[in-house]
Amino acid sequence: MATLETPDIKTKDQSDLDSVWSVIVHNDPVNLMSYVTLVFRRVLGFSKQKAERHMLEVHNKGRSMVWSGSREQAELYVQQLHAHLLLATLEKAPTP
Repeated sequence: MATLETPDIKTKDQSDLDSVWSVIVHNDPVNLMSYVTLVFRRVLGFSKQKAERHMLEVHNKGRSMVWSGSREQAELYVQQLHAHLLLATLEKAPTP
């Protein structure tokens, strides 16, 4: 009689799910600054001033951390930013 072995199933570590994650938008040579500002307002709900501030940070420094919080919400924002053709990544925030 054969014995069944339990497969080695990898799941997301609970500490990863409980950690704080950051959404980073990176500079690209394609999108206009006015378009990036518009996307920040639509996707992230930023005011005009906040959207412009982050857009200028992306333009001048090459990147801007636009949101931080749960991994699930961060992944959703990254997907939405990608859908608007912005270059965005997800990074685990450093623990203090």
